[in-house]
Amino acid sequence: MDTFYLGIHRPNWLADSRVAEVPVFISRRTFLDSRTGAYRKTFPKAVGRYAVDSGGFTELQKFGRWTITPVQYVAFLRRLWAETGPFDFAAPMDWMVEPWVISGGWVDRQYFAGTRLSVKWHQRQTVRNGKLLRQLAPELPIKYALQGWTETDYHRCVDMYESAGIDLAAESVVLLGSMCRRQNTTEAVDIIDSLLDRGLRNLHGLGFKIEGLRKCWHMLSFADSMSWSKDGRHGGPCQHSAEWRDPDYQPQSEANCLPHALAWRQRHIRRPARRYQHIRQLDLFGATA
Repeated sequence: MDTFYLGIHRPNWLADSRVAEVPVFISRRTFLDSRTGAYRKTFPKAVGRYAVDSGGFTELQKFGRWTITPVQYVAFLRRLWAETGPFDFAAPMDWMVEPWVISGGWVDRQYFAGTRLSVKWHQRQTVRNGKLLRQLAPELPIKYALQGWTETDYHRCVDMYESAGIDLAAESVVLLGSMCRRQNTTEAVDIIDSLLDRGLRNLHGLGFKIEGLRKCWHMLSFADSMSWSKDGRHGGPCQHSAEWRDPDYQPQSEANCLPHALAWRQRHIRRPARRYQHIRQLDLFGATA
């Protein structure tokens, strides 16, 4: 893997010197004020590399649709670029295709509104949105996303891009969606392997958990994960209270603790052995465990 992005969910962490050398991945929705529903009045200035998730999963989970338009999303990205700083890339307004996203209902104590639309419709809209966003903001690094549930679905999505005149193999990054709940399965490995055979050696695994990273690390060029938060949720009271720089916020668990997130990354992600080695790929500790 070339770049691993640590998932974060608090915008002020972008300005924390402790993430200066740690690429991070953050959702658009974290910039919303929970009281007003509008974007925060001020955005932090990033001290290091970061990439942006569109927040599509939460949009579809809660509302069964996108509540913003492509024009509004582009306006947010332009403001983010100007105030927080240039980002590595931004995810498109894609449509996840998990059965519960489409059909709705309760899954793992989360309620899904349900879109009641087909996988093909979700895929077509994903391709359309990606193309439209590129047209609206050609100056921004907005990337395309692949959506599917079966191996056949994913390849149909690639075909849709090809029909739209888009060569995914020529892209620097292609986001791989709808994998987060089955990434550690043989099925997921087979799907990624088949996409590699098709020339897609630029895949970014969206929202991978540590088990999935262990299985798919060598097959992905990029990935992000917030597994540290789930790990911290079950670890008891926060052990890093003395390290918090915000006296008004002391987390009860380590699910929202930056020191815990960084410690999790240090345990699992191996830096290149030599700074200027020819192949600077990150390794995963215990990848074969």
